[in-house]
Amino acid sequence: MVFNTTSAEVLNRSLECGTHHALLKQLLYAILGGVGAFFVWVIGYRAILSLAKPLFYFTTFLLILVFIPGIGQQINGARRWLGFFSISFQPSEFAKFVIPLYYIHVATLKKMLSFKEFIKLIATIAVPISLILIEPDNGTVAIILSSLVILFFLTRVKWTYWVLPLLVFLIGGGVVASQMAHVPDRIHIYLHPELDLQGKGHQPHQAKIAAGSGRVFGKGLGESLQKLEYLPEARSDYIAAIFAEEFGFMGILLLIIVYMMIGYLGLRMAMLAPDIQGTYVVAIFTFLICIQAFLNLGVVSGLLPSKGTNLPFFSQGGSSLLANCLAVCVILNVYKLCQSQKKYS
Repeated sequence: MVFNTTSAEVLNRSLECGTHHALLKQLLYAILGGVGAFFVWVIGYRAILSLAKPLFYFTTFLLILVFIPGIGQQINGARRWLGFFSISFQPSEFAKFVIPLYYIHVATLKKMLSFKEFIKLIATIAVPISLILIEPDNGTVAIILSSLVILFFLTRVKWTYWVLPLLVFLIGGGVVASQMAHVPDRIHIYLHPELDLQGKGHQPHQAKIAAGSGRVFGKGLGESLQKLEYLPEARSDYIAAIFAEEFGFMGILLLIIVYMMIGYLGLRMAMLAPDIQGTYVVAIFTFLICIQAFLNLGVVSGLLPSKGTNLPFFSQGGSSLLANCLAVCVILNVYKLCQSQKKYS
């Protein structure tokens, strides 16, 4: 689908890069993801958890580098990428997993966190989250905050500890977001996309046309018309709309079932984990993959406002693919250890 959507864009715009450029780049990230996943598989999730603190500080450092001219890249008004030669890298994609991992590492060192320890932990975590909010990347911030709320419940943190700080952060984040021109615009266009069909309402409107025109069985692979510049950036946030156009309701239903199976199997593995840390890691990593799929498909269908969230393992995006590959291998490593213990018990 990445080749399908990007090659159409190259041909339509007569761009200098080849029709296989995006495909080869995505395959490169897939290979890197495979190598990284094998490394995770070998060292195990417990070693990854023990490295949570240095990984957290390194990710925060990368998020700071995003704002340094010459190192960070600004695309469409947002500073989210680091550029190395012809390869771009998005630290916030890894922060989605590293921040919950750091929380699990610190929270499970003791049976129960005191209020002072909890506030200190939240204050530390707030630093990279604030950096992501400034980029701006409100969708990623919402995903990270939702994962932390899930962890508060799983780790049985007293609600009196976190409800008030969360409200303060949400109100502060809401005030900051309201000052960003694109946030109110996105909400307004979400409610009334037909009022700006030549501007910000263009993508949501064209996505609905793409998904609806696929009907039950779709037009067939490669037969999409919306990918011919009618739906801009179809290769990333709106790739599911092109998939729905070409494979119809049955195709998108199959795609949804795949993500539902990932969620079901992930939660099953969390219940079978050999220790409580493994349960937390598998549960939250599964949640992160599934919530991103839910948000992306919600945006494509028009149920949710645009958030700029990739569809895991499907959209073009090397950083997202790499991070999700590593997350899945961490989940599988926990299950592997569980099976090993069963075998020798």
